Amino acid sequence: MALLITAAVFVLLYIRIRNKTSSTVTVMPFMADAGGFWMYFLSQAFGWSALLWAWGTVILGLMLSGPRPSRLPLSGPRLERLHRTTSLNTMALIAAHALLFAAELVRHDTASWNSAVATAFVETFVPGGYDSGTGRIAMPIGQAALYLAIPLGLLFYVRHRIGPKTWRVLHRFVIVVYILSVWHTLLYGTNVWYDGWFRTSVWLLQLPIAALLLLRLMRPARRSEKLPGRPGATAKARTGWALRLGGRLAAAAIVAALVAVVASGSDGGRSQPPEDTSSTHNHD
Repeated sequence: MALLITAAVFVLLYIRIRNKTSSTVTVMPFMADAGGFWMYFLSQAFGWSALLWAWGTVILGLMLSGPRPSRLPLSGPRLERLHRTTSLNTMALIAAHALLFAAELVRHDTASWNSAVATAFVETFVPGGYDSGTGRIAMPIGQAALYLAIPLGLLFYVRHRIGPKTWRVLHRFVIVVYILSVWHTLLYGTNVWYDGWFRTSVWLLQLPIAALLLLRLMRPARRSEKLPGRPGATAKARTGWALRLGGRLAAAAIVAALVAVVASGSDGGRSQPPEDTSSTHNHD
């Protein structure tokens, strides 16, 4: 299913590039020759599929660790297996996105093969190696998501060795991977480069996750994670109480901020340039 969705996204991107209706052509006019940059568009397709699968697996994870609808057609074990499968798919899609981006750099590099591969590896996988425009920030963010996603996802298979408590603590950082992925997309995704409904839709998709996270914190499945009416007597108990309260307030603030962004349309996108823009347009 992941590959089918990726193929469908690739076809859509390719058609929009050929018809010059994609904002990618506005950002990078030289890519109007769709056939010459098909590998880049395939990388984009894998990136969008990875983000969609990451969204789904985070939703499933929050439903597993918190309250879920009583009429949900999937049982707990089936929901857990689906969460595990979508997590593995997400890691594979992110890796394919990065590898195809590197392959595209090699393909258009006029240097020798060894030099082109070395340059592409540094620009794609080494933080700080890509020093062009917005990519100086966006690329390290995407790299951080990749390098965190793989070990955090695979820790499930060694949880008995590291202990279930340690695994649960580390697994919570998966939400950080997702945030980094969305941040990378909004910063560097040429499809959502400018203000518009598509960029706003990406923000809108974050509302269910933020709402489920807030619900997960307000109604945790484990008794030890519940927030008592008042802090305990010891310093450790007071610290834990303050952290749990802070987490709930932060989640509520995130929900409010997302609603404000979607309602106002102020989503951080660039202003659309005039129709007669040329390759001299400043894309930074």
